Amino acid sequence: MTIAAPDTRELAARAEQLLRTLGATPPAPGLLPARTPITGGELTTLSPSSDAEIDAAIGKAATAFRDWRTVPAPQRAAVVRRLGELLTAHQHELGELVTLEAGKIGAEARGEVQEMIDICEFAVGLSRQLYGRTMASERPGHRLMETWHPLGVVGVLSAFNFPVAVWAWNTAVALVCGDTVVWKPSETTPLTALACHGLLRRAAAEVGADPEIHQLIQGAADAGARLVDDERIALVSATGSVRMGRTVGPRVAARFGRCLLELGGNNAAIVTPSADLELATRGVVFAAAGTAGQRCTSLRRLIAHTDVVGPLTDRIEAAYRQLRVGSPLEDGVLVGPLINSRAYTAMQEALTRAVADGGELLCGGERVMVHGEDSYYVHPALVRMPAQTEVVREETFAPILYVLTYDDFDEAIALHNAVPQGLSSAVFTRDQREAERFLAADGSDCGIANVNIGTSGAEIGGAFGGEKQTGGGRESGSDSWKAYMRRATNTVNYSTDLPLAQGIQFG
Repeated sequence: MTIAAPDTRELAARAEQLLRTLGATPPAPGLLPARTPITGGELTTLSPSSDAEIDAAIGKAATAFRDWRTVPAPQRAAVVRRLGELLTAHQHELGELVTLEAGKIGAEARGEVQEMIDICEFAVGLSRQLYGRTMASERPGHRLMETWHPLGVVGVLSAFNFPVAVWAWNTAVALVCGDTVVWKPSETTPLTALACHGLLRRAAAEVGADPEIHQLIQGAADAGARLVDDERIALVSATGSVRMGRTVGPRVAARFGRCLLELGGNNAAIVTPSADLELATRGVVFAAAGTAGQRCTSLRRLIAHTDVVGPLTDRIEAAYRQLRVGSPLEDGVLVGPLINSRAYTAMQEALTRAVADGGELLCGGERVMVHGEDSYYVHPALVRMPAQTEVVREETFAPILYVLTYDDFDEAIALHNAVPQGLSSAVFTRDQREAERFLAADGSDCGIANVNIGTSGAEIGGAFGGEKQTGGGRESGSDSWKAYMRRATNTVNYSTDLPLAQGIQFG
C-alpha cells in the first residue's frame, strides 16, 4: 500500500525556515546527513565536530563553570525562566521541527516541547529549594549539617526518540544547580539540537549570563565517547540502549566520574479480571502504538488474566485496525514512521522469531506505507504468545505488543518481573488489594509503577528512571537534582573547647 507524502525538497526548505525562525543558523554542508523519516530523504548535511572542536567545547564549559557555580541559584534560574518563555513562544515551530526530524505526529511533538516548558518551570522553583539539612551533633557547642554544591560540567548524550525533552530535563536542572552543559545529541536528530542550543544561548544573553554555559557538539558515537572519557566531565547523563550503557558505565567509572543512565525498557501492563476493559484498552493502545512504539516507556508486554484476555485482545485488535498510519504532517494520523530501516528490520526479525516460538500474529506488522525506498511505516503488531520466550524478554524498539496470560496474581507479578529491564509498569484493576500489592516491595520491580494508566506519558514532577538493565538513573522531578550536585558534610565548632567525636580523649 502506498500513500502520498510531501516531497523531501519541500521538507528541507521548511526545516531551514524553521531553524531561522528559531534563531539558529542553518548548517554549512558537511558529511553528517540530517534525514527525515517521513520520506527517508535528506533534509541537509552538516559537519560533525572535530576532536579539536570537542576539546574546545569541553574547555569552554569548564572555564564557564568556575564563575557560574558562584552565581546564586535563583539568579541562575533566570536563564531557565527565559528559556521556558522562548519555548512557549516557539512551541509550534520547535514541535514541527521535531516532527520533521523524528517523525512524531504533531500532538506528540508539541507535547514534547510542553515537557520542556514544564521542566523549566520546575527548575525555576527548584532554584530556591536546593535544601541541605542540619543534624544533631553529639558534641556540645557544635553544629553538624549537609550542604549541596555545583558538581561541574555535565555531559548529556540524548537519543532520537525524545530529541529535545530529555536534553531539557537534564539541562534545566543542571543549570540551576550551578553546572555547565556539553550536549551530544543523537546523530539522527542534529537540527532540533541546533534550534535548542540557539534558544538557550539567546536566553542566556538576554538575561546577562555567559552563553558559554552551554556547548553543543555533533557527530556519531565517537563524539560521545570523547565526553565519556574526558575527566573534565563530572557527570555523564546518557540515554540510549543497554548496549550503549554497558560501554558508557564502566568507562566513566574507570576515571571515577559519575554516570546517570537511562537505558532500555521492556514495559508490561497486567490486566486483572476486575479491570475496566474500556479504560485498559485506551491505555494499552496509546502506550503500545504511540510514537510508533519508539518510546523507552512503550508498552511491549500485555499480561492479561485468562478470564479477560479474549475480550481484551478483541478490543485492542479492533482499535489497532482503526489506527491511521501515515505522514505525521497529515491531520488524523496517529502512527508515524519508524526512524529508519534498521528499526524496520529489527521489528520483522522479532516477529519472525515470535511466530517460530509458537506466537500467533493477530494483526499488524506489515509495511503499510512506502514513500520511496527509505521511509518505513508499519501497522502496530499484536502477537498472542504461549510463553515469555527470549524474544519477548528482549526490547524491540518498534510497535510490537506481546500478549501473555496468567491465572494467579502472584504468577502475573512473577511474569512481569522476569525480564532484565525495569523501567515502567502498569496494572489495570478495581481491586485495591491488587493495586497495593503491585506497588509494594514484592510487586513491580520497575522505577515507574502505575495503576489504571498506561506505561508511557510520565509527568515531569516525578523522578523518571528504572532499575536493573535500565541503569538506575533518575532524571526530571522529585529529588533528581541531587545527581547534579556534590554533597558536603560540615561541622562548625562555635565553642572554645575541642571535644572529639565518639568521646575519644587524646593528649
